Amino acid sequence: MRVGCVKEIKKYEYRVGLTPDNVRSYCGEGHTVFLERGAGEGSGFSDAEYEQAGAVLLDSPGEVWEKSQMMVKVKEPLSEEYAFFHPDLILYTYLHLAADRPQMEALMQAGVKGVAYETLMEKDGSLPLLAPMSQIAGRLSIQEGAKYLEKTFGGCGVLLAGVPGTPKAKVVILGGGNVGTNACKIAVGMGADVTVIDMNLQRLAYLDDLFGGRIQTLYSTDAVIEKAVSEADLVVGCVLIPGKAAPKLMKKEYLKNMKKGSVIVDVAVDQGGCCETTRVTYHDDPIYTVDGVIHYCVGNMPGAVPRTSTIALTNATLKYGLQIAGKGLEEACRENPAIAAGVNTYRGFCTCRNVADSFGIPWKEIRELI
Repeated sequence: MRVGCVKEIKKYEYRVGLTPDNVRSYCGEGHTVFLERGAGEGSGFSDAEYEQAGAVLLDSPGEVWEKSQMMVKVKEPLSEEYAFFHPDLILYTYLHLAADRPQMEALMQAGVKGVAYETLMEKDGSLPLLAPMSQIAGRLSIQEGAKYLEKTFGGCGVLLAGVPGTPKAKVVILGGGNVGTNACKIAVGMGADVTVIDMNLQRLAYLDDLFGGRIQTLYSTDAVIEKAVSEADLVVGCVLIPGKAAPKLMKKEYLKNMKKGSVIVDVAVDQGGCCETTRVTYHDDPIYTVDGVIHYCVGNMPGAVPRTSTIALTNATLKYGLQIAGKGLEEACRENPAIAAGVNTYRGFCTCRNVADSFGIPWKEIRELI
């Protein structure tokens, strides 16, 4: 198969879909890899490394898109890339379609076979291609939240750990999944007073055991969330429903009772955010304030640490990508239900129920179409 990889064009996105080692793996199985010059520079990979691995370097992204049967990316294509879509192209990347109807319609109109990292699901319900970025985003959320609590950035001037004789900062984490667990690890490690809120009692029990009683766990209701965030210095939103828009757990009305200079980090921003006041920001201008509460809503948080993020992501995506390239998407879906779960669009059809439900449109099971 002809496999392509282009430079990401989202603002301040430095990750890349393939490392030189990945290229070597694809080429070793008989595939041809086309790579846009400079695609890996933001993650610290030179063109020379890609050439040594066997990639064919091309000068423009248009050439790569045109020659490729399968495009491996990191972020969803932006509107200026829609013109490069062509029928039966396999697009293997994060798509986040539930928060991006124009992209979904462009993929369907062009007949693109869109395989979304975020909905590829194993039999045990795990999301192996979302997990590495969830781990990074969760850990970064506390790092960034701690920074914007500093008075210099408009925060309330609270140190997460405090010092002897002073109160610790109160951190409230909405969602106890992968992101929430990793946020919890860093917040606890930094010495904060941490509360995790989730509606899965088994998950709360697991977290209580994992952290040895060093955190408070609460069952999620509107009243519990409203009270907890009113006392919080830092709120981290980590709620995920695969393929669906994130539920709006943080109501705008809650902000008026929160501390002035407190911080919300909405990690769910790629799926529309779990705060009613969330809007996408970028690394060059990451925060804004609503009712005295600082919002950090960067849509590609792991892009801030691209070397770590690229290696972690591609470690996970390579195995499935090689299956798709080696067998073709249809046969890969027949043999591996996890890959089938990742297909969001196929030859003009929406094939992910959660995406379809988000927009009230029809959908078809991928197995009916292949």
